[in-house]
Amino acid sequence: MMFVKVCGMRRQEDINVAVACGAAAVGFIFANSPRQVRPEQVEKLAEGVPVLKVGVFVNEDLQRVREIRHRCHLDIVQLHGDESPDYCERLGGRLFKAIRLKEVAMTRLFDDYPPDIKILLDAYVYSRPGGTGRQIDFYLLDHIHDFTRIIIAGGIGPDNAVEIFKRYHPFGIDVNSRVEDAPGIKNHEKILELFQKLKIIRKE
Repeated sequence: MMFVKVCGMRRQEDINVAVACGAAAVGFIFANSPRQVRPEQVEKLAEGVPVLKVGVFVNEDLQRVREIRHRCHLDIVQLHGDESPDYCERLGGRLFKAIRLKEVAMTRLFDDYPPDIKILLDAYVYSRPGGTGRQIDFYLLDHIHDFTRIIIAGGIGPDNAVEIFKRYHPFGIDVNSRVEDAPGIKNHEKILELFQKLKIIRKE
């Protein structure tokens, strides 16, 4: 089964469409971003959602992450900043650790994190932690030999998701800006197209 996370959720109707199409997870961005949401918003948006709920944080105070995780009933915390392995260990729970892949040498960072932490690879854009729409560099991905715990992000949409799954066979993908009309406003037709294309390769 393919793991697909649709991130940057701000509207109930977008969550409903993603879930109906087959998303395994939906993401809520608590960090400073055009798609930022407040905990009180997510409490309402996430209520009754039958898939994994992921909260995205960037270099946030450890206690605040714990509080929001508990308050919003998050299943997974995604750390999209410079959080260290020690930070991850102290936080505990189910985690995704994002690494903005800039050069091949950065692939060695994966081993710094425990094997139960999924590694989310995103495109590197200076001073912008994510949601840029920039496609991740395939040259860098080509130097990775084991994708069993890798989630690929960075400019993924209906036009390239199938290629990424066929080429790398990652644990999953994370989509955001390429299935939007504007930040936080998802395009339902693009989400549907994405999942329809992925269903075809599931049958192959």
